[in-house]
Amino acid sequence: MRLLKWATISVFVSVFIYLTAASRPVAGDDHGTRVRWDVIQIVGGTTVEAGGTSTAATSTAGSAPADGSTITLTGSGTFNPSDQQEVTGGGNWTTATANGTATANGTYRVTELIRFNLAPGTFAGLGLTDGVGDAANARPGLAVMKISYSDGSKGILVFSCTLNGSPLTMMEGTTTTKGFVDYSNPDGNALTLFHVTNED
Repeated sequence: MRLLKWATISVFVSVFIYLTAASRPVAGDDHGTRVRWDVIQIVGGTTVEAGGTSTAATSTAGSAPADGSTITLTGSGTFNPSDQQEVTGGGNWTTATANGTATANGTYRVTELIRFNLAPGTFAGLGLTDGVGDAANARPGLAVMKISYSDGSKGILVFSCTLNGSPLTMMEGTTTTKGFVDYSNPDGNALTLFHVTNED
């Protein structure tokens, strides 16, 4: 019985350690690190600027396909990968039917960082000028954030950026939930960018 008791305790401790580690945001271990995120646009074909838009649709695949309605976001902000509550920013949102008729709009704000992972890739070689920040600090990666909409609904924003040399398994753009609706199909035209500062 004593052996069984200690085995059970060991299992609980192992699960607790795993869950704690799995929930911890990742972007290096520097507590001074700050990350800026932007939905961007290319101005004049040469310069990256803030102020872009990102659209995702409800999926039209599967045995019970959704109707293809969309949500379009603007957005920018910052977060501290070592403190999930230290977040700023948000943007505007507009929902629409599959044929483009707007159904609602408002603003959203980021309330918490769930996770951030850096990815391979570099801004160099893109042939663009970074008008948002220092190109040397531009990074690809994936951030998952909790957001709150101005109409009272809640959601999850998945924000993904790829750069030169990033794996083809990564997407570029955003997917979003809003209440019970999952806008999981990015349109492929959105552009996003992270800038990481104070990185060791």
